[in-house]
Order: sequence, then C-alpha cells, then structure tokens
Amino acid sequence: MKNKNDLRSYLLPLLVLLASMGCGNTETKEEGATKPLKIAGIVFQEDQFFRLIQFGMQYAADQAGVELLLANSASKPDKEIQLVNTYITRKVDAIIISPLSATASVTALKRARDKGIKVITYNSTVEGDVPLAYIESDQRDLGGKTGQAARRYIEEKLGGKAKVAVLAFKSQLPETSNDRSSGFIDEVKKLPGVEIVAEQDAWLPEMAIKKVGDILTANPDINIIWAANEGGTVGAVMAVKNAGKSGQVAVFGTDTSEQLIDFLLSDNDILQAITGQQPFAIGSNAVETALAALKGESVKKKVSMEGILLARDAPEKIHAFRAELSELIDQGNK
Repeated sequence: MKNKNDLRSYLLPLLVLLASMGCGNTETKEEGATKPLKIAGIVFQEDQFFRLIQFGMQYAADQAGVELLLANSASKPDKEIQLVNTYITRKVDAIIISPLSATASVTALKRARDKGIKVITYNSTVEGDVPLAYIESDQRDLGGKTGQAARRYIEEKLGGKAKVAVLAFKSQLPETSNDRSSGFIDEVKKLPGVEIVAEQDAWLPEMAIKKVGDILTANPDINIIWAANEGGTVGAVMAVKNAGKSGQVAVFGTDTSEQLIDFLLSDNDILQAITGQQPFAIGSNAVETALAALKGESVKKKVSMEGILLARDAPEKIHAFRAELSELIDQGNK
C-alpha cells in the first residue's frame, strides 16, 4: 500500500518544477509589439474532476505569468464550436480542450490550427494530426484497476459468481467510455461465474439513480454495479441505498470526489472501490505542454497517466488521499 508521500506523486506532480521555472519567456510579438501569451482552456462538464483540471491549468498559467481564459462547453457541440471560434477571433496563442467528439470536433479545431493556434487536447482527443499533444489518463487502466478490485471482492465474498450491471457514457464520449468499460469487464470476466446482465448509459447522478432503480427492479439478483464516471457512481450508490439493498449490492466506480470518498468511508458498505485520475496534473501538464510548443520546443505526442485505486479495505490510504484532495481544492479556490 502506498503511503502519503506516494500519494503526493499522484496529486501534486509538477508543483516544485513549475514553481522553479518562473515566468520564462511569456510574450509573443504582434505587428512589432509584444503581448502576453494567452491560452484558452475548455472543459465540457461542471464537476470536481474538471474543476481540478481548471485549478491545475490556472496554477501553471500563474506560475508562467500567462493569461488563461477558462470556459465550459456544457457538453453541447454547438457551444464548443462557438467557443473555439471566439478564441480564434480573440487571437489566443493556444487552445487546451477536452473535445466532445473524435470526429465532429475536428473542423473547428483544424480552423484554429490553421490560424497558427497551438491545439492541445486532454481527457479526450480528435482524429488526425490537429492536436500537437494529447494528455490523458490511461482509460483502460482506470476501468481495469477497479475491475481487479471487483474481481477480488467477487472471489472473496461471492464465491466467484456475480451478476453485474454496467453504467457507461457511450452517447457522450464513446471512445473513452468504451475503453473504461472494456478495462473493467475484461478483468471481472476472468471469473467464469461472472455475468454482465445490464449495460446502460448514465453519467449524471439523477440519470443513474433512475437507471439503476429500474435495473434493480428488472434484475433483483444483481449484486455488483460498476459505473464509468463520478456522476454515475454517485447515482448508483444512492439508488442502491434507496432500494434498501445495502449489503446486498456492491458498487464500484471510476473517478474521485469528496462525495465518493465519503461514500467509501460510510458504514453502509455500498461503495467498495474507485479508481481516480490525476486531474490537477493533467491540467498543469497541458498548460506546460502548450507553453513548450509556443517556445518552439518539441513535445511528446501522447502522455498517459495511471489511475490510483482507493478501496474500502484500505481506509488509511483513503484518508491520506482526501487530505491531499482538500489541499488542492483549497489552493484552487484561493
């Protein structure tokens, strides 16, 4: 088990490096005059994961002395296009974005690239050579680590047999959702007694509460639920609690938040394990990559970060992670 110092390598990477780098060269020339570098950072959802990404972006931008413009596309393709066009008009130097579609998001981002704007993607990306770099969590690893925890639970507590429901987000981000789902399913299916009896899309808490309620009604013998993201995991836990099936149905999930950590530490024994990402590091890394590209330096085309597993049976690790998460949130809110 990793100790607190090990956890800091997940939650606070690059901070010492960024602090030591100073401002550097953060100006470009335009028509004979210098102007501060301007970077746009676009998220597509308002949750703790994306807030921590924004905090990481802001930290790196502040350390470098560059202007950061933050925006949220709210998972709406037309708004994403509008934001990209706005930033083209405002002549930003770089756009950092988690695009909504590997194909449909290409046109607007290609237009930005053709205007000389550096495009960096994170969390999700687009087809082709438009992005200079892609910063991501290893999506299969996120699902796979939770799948390993679920497999151990099934072996130890269910005699190697389980009926499993899966909550995904294919209609939102099919590539990312499929990677996470296949990572989880491949692990639990190593047990011949595991059967996947339901697969639904539900990535927001209110969606997941209803979907899981319906699934439990239609399949009363389900005893494992896995959700592919924070919102789905929150909703799954609440639905199991509402159904009075604490102790009968175990929930596993992906992503971390203060609420999910509370669920892991709760005595209701519903949420068993989650695999979290490194959103702060993703955000800061994306800004640093954009700055390196703007200086003409070579950048790595793809950076994949492993997830960190938090399990109910290792409460010390959960408490340490929570302390570090609170530190990052407090820092970002300053």
